[in-house]
Amino acid sequence: MMKNIDTAPQFEWEALFDTVNIGLILINKEGCVLLWNEWIAKYSGVEAKDAINLALVDVFSEPLSKPIIAAIKRAITTKLPVVLSNALHKFPLPLFNLNGSGERISQSIILSPIKQKQGEVICLIQVTDSSTSIKREKMLRDHSELHKKDATMDALTGLYNRRFFDRQYATHLSQAQRQNTTLSLVMLDIDYFKNYNDHYGHPAGDSAIVAVSECIRSKLQRSSDLAARYGGEEFIVMLPNSTVAVAQAFAESVRQAICDLNIAHNNSLIARHLTISVGVSSCLPGMVVDSATFLKNTDLALYAAKQKGRNQVQYLPL
Repeated sequence: MMKNIDTAPQFEWEALFDTVNIGLILINKEGCVLLWNEWIAKYSGVEAKDAINLALVDVFSEPLSKPIIAAIKRAITTKLPVVLSNALHKFPLPLFNLNGSGERISQSIILSPIKQKQGEVICLIQVTDSSTSIKREKMLRDHSELHKKDATMDALTGLYNRRFFDRQYATHLSQAQRQNTTLSLVMLDIDYFKNYNDHYGHPAGDSAIVAVSECIRSKLQRSSDLAARYGGEEFIVMLPNSTVAVAQAFAESVRQAICDLNIAHNNSLIARHLTISVGVSSCLPGMVVDSATFLKNTDLALYAAKQKGRNQVQYLPL
C-alpha cells in the first residue's frame, strides 16, 4: 500500500496500517497518494489499488472541500501540523457510513508533515470518525438539559415549580423596588378540589390541574411573565411591570377561561362546573416591602375571594 518502504517487509506495514481504527492517507508534495489504508477504503468506497499514485483530488467521486485542500497545502508549505476539528469542518472528505443511508461521517482530521531524508516533505492525513463522540456529546447535553428542566419545571403541568418561582420572585421584587416599577402577583386555586378528587378520582384531578395550567399559560402575554404550580391545586403568576388594572384583568381572563372549559364538578358547592378563586396583590412604585409580606398579602387576597363566595377575583392592596 505504500511505496518504497525498505525498513520492514511490506506485508507487515500493510497489516499495521490496515489494523488501526482510523483512516490513514499519505501524499507527497505533488498531492499524489502513497498510502491508502483499509479504513479509508472501507468508508470511501475506493480500493487502495485504485488510489495509489493518483492525485488525491482525483481519487474521490466528488470534489474535495476547500478546507481540506487548503490544509494540505498549508501543512506541506509551513511544515507544521494542521487540525481540522469537526466543530468547524464536519465533512472534509467524502466518507460515508455503510448502513445504506448515505449518511456522511463526521470527521476530525490531523495533517502531519513528514520530512524525508532527502529533504522532501510528505503529508500524513489521519482521519478519525467523530460521529460517536458528537452523539455522545449531544446525549450528555440533552441529559444535562433534562436535569435542568427537572430542577425548574413541574412534571405534571409543565409550568415552573415553586422552587424556581421563589428564586425568581426574590430577584424580580428587588429589581422592581430598585427601578420603581410595579410588580403584581396573582394566586389562584381550584374551588373544592378535594371534593372533585373524591368524586372523580385522582387521574381526573390531575387532568383538571393540567387544564387549569393550560388556561393560565394561554393568557400569559409576555416572556417576562412567569407562572408556576405553587402547591397541589394552587398556582401563582408573577407579572413584572404590570399595573393593578392589568393584573386584575389577567386574573379575570383566567377565571373566565376556566369557566368556559365547562368541566363538570357536581360536588362543587357553588357551581356544576370547575371554578377557581383568585387573589391579586401589587407592589407599587415607591413601596418598600419584603418578599414574605407581599406573598402573604396575595394569599390573603385569595382567602378573601374564597370567603366572599369563590369563583371570583379579589384584589388586596399592600
